[in-house]
Amino acid sequence: MKHCTRNHPLRRMLAGSACTLALLAAGSPSVAQSVEDSFTPLPAGAVALEGYLENDIRNSIEHWNKGVVPYARFVDFFRHGRHQFALGEMWGKAVRSGCMFYRYTGDPELKRIMAETVADLLSTQRENGSFSCVDVDKQPDGPGGDLWERKYVLLGLDEYYTQVEADPAVLKAMTDQADCIVAQVGAPPKVPITELGWSPNRIESCSLLEPFMRLYKHTGEQRYLDFARYIVEEAGGSKGYDIFQQAYDNVEPHKMGGPYPKAYEMMSMFEGLVEYYRVTGNERWKKTFMNLYDNIRTKELTIIGNGGGDQPYHPAVMGEGWDNTAFEQTNPDITRMMETCVGVTWMKLCSQILRLTGSCSAADDIEKYVYNGLLGAMKPSGDGFSYVNLLNGEKVTNYGWGTDFDGLPVTCCNLNGPMGLAYIPYVAVMDSKRGPVVNLYNAGRVSMKTPGGQALRLDIVTEYPRSEKAEIVVSPDAAETFVLRVRVPAWSENTSIRVNGKKLKNIEAGTYKEIAREWRAGDRVEIVFDMQCRLLDAPRGSNRAGDNFQAVVRGPIVLARDENIDPEYNAPVRIKADKNGLVKVRKATPTLSSTRMEFIVPTTDGEIRMTDYSSVNGWEGKKICTWLPMKPE
Repeated sequence: MKHCTRNHPLRRMLAGSACTLALLAAGSPSVAQSVEDSFTPLPAGAVALEGYLENDIRNSIEHWNKGVVPYARFVDFFRHGRHQFALGEMWGKAVRSGCMFYRYTGDPELKRIMAETVADLLSTQRENGSFSCVDVDKQPDGPGGDLWERKYVLLGLDEYYTQVEADPAVLKAMTDQADCIVAQVGAPPKVPITELGWSPNRIESCSLLEPFMRLYKHTGEQRYLDFARYIVEEAGGSKGYDIFQQAYDNVEPHKMGGPYPKAYEMMSMFEGLVEYYRVTGNERWKKTFMNLYDNIRTKELTIIGNGGGDQPYHPAVMGEGWDNTAFEQTNPDITRMMETCVGVTWMKLCSQILRLTGSCSAADDIEKYVYNGLLGAMKPSGDGFSYVNLLNGEKVTNYGWGTDFDGLPVTCCNLNGPMGLAYIPYVAVMDSKRGPVVNLYNAGRVSMKTPGGQALRLDIVTEYPRSEKAEIVVSPDAAETFVLRVRVPAWSENTSIRVNGKKLKNIEAGTYKEIAREWRAGDRVEIVFDMQCRLLDAPRGSNRAGDNFQAVVRGPIVLARDENIDPEYNAPVRIKADKNGLVKVRKATPTLSSTRMEFIVPTTDGEIRMTDYSSVNGWEGKKICTWLPMKPE
């Protein structure tokens, strides 16, 4: 088989299928959007975090993306074929997070690693222009997940082109890949997209919507928008079920897509629908994805901000499908739930909603997942993430789809987990026409521009979420009037905000407090959050055995009992709370050096110790108890 190299002239594609090299060399055209975002991400390098989350990001970069990831082995799947379905996704996922980390750090070593693996991937191009794990005469390979794999090639190349280097050869490779798909897939006599894939409803193949919309925005080529329209308006996103119509009709997530409401793939596809809406401006599509977003928030998210489970509705989906999980999360029959791929993709979908609508709830949901589900899935060593998470029992596991590289387990989830970390600085602070928007309160500094175009620095000084206090020092180069938005979390019912010592009024939980004034260098915004511990009763799902549990949450942090420090970690207790459900806890010096936060919690039989969920190390066999069984009165 012949292969293109990066320096070899790229082959002529099917008639009318490729952008001209002149266009590619000139750079990407600007595609006019019909809908303008409320918030916009800051430029690369604008945000520098410190402490709490920064330590996790660096741990992952050093020990995963710059450490053990076998990039060349991933590329070999395209060169020599794969031994298992969908293994071709691995390259794109690894490169995607590496490029987003480069956006944050500007690390030259990371850039070199990304450039080398992209060049390696481009050398595997097949004679029809595709980057595929299967020979041309076997394309498109449905059961092997060929389209899903090619999707991740497109996403990996797109992140490299967007975040690392706008190399025309990379854009040409993307258009070659997309044009090959357009030539092979579509209405008869082509192969319908809903006939390609390994799942019963082929939902994973239809998630090509996102990279095609990205490529359309790069090139302005109508055929890419037409292919996106085919997925949305003709294919309906899956075989046998129009998932977009179901979302528009407000169908609950666990009832969408028939027997396979695969959470990760569904949200990935809806990320593309947000991009489709931005371009088309059709309000139908906004209602469609907002219905899904609202239903996931209310019907699927657990207390740690992730969703999906294996009981009682979809056990065959192995805990990776929507399952009415918000209500079933204490169901003792659950054995697998909350796939990391689901949590990270939910975080990415929330970032789309946040940018588009300026919704405070989207930032709340990102925070909940980051501090609990995402960090709670990460290996303390930084070289991977759990496949799924449990709230009680065995917290983490590597068991799931993937393969082993000389003793290194690589799954879809430990490839996706770093992308969640890479999105933290992307969403932490954003911009708007009226001024900066503070979404997350981890310590750090931000360099940006005011609405008037002058330099602006924000310093976020805090021990949050260990502390309830945060200070934002606002320093424009010269005095200027603009609006600073600060998020008031929904969980913080009584938040205090002062500007240069003067207390502000009309602060409402679950909104952004807009502070409009003439800002001068050194102005200080002091925020005190309401981090009282709240006692939550178990939701009433389908199994009455799941009713007698309670959980303790402090601010955005879910607390848990840790077998590493408490052999009675799962013994029934009754937490002492006042009539408003508030629990008076005391901060304690952590028993283990690896624990972020530890508290002494009162019960009717004395005191117990609880830590933040994310700190419980389940990788050595110890277990966790987050939903506490209630001792009879």
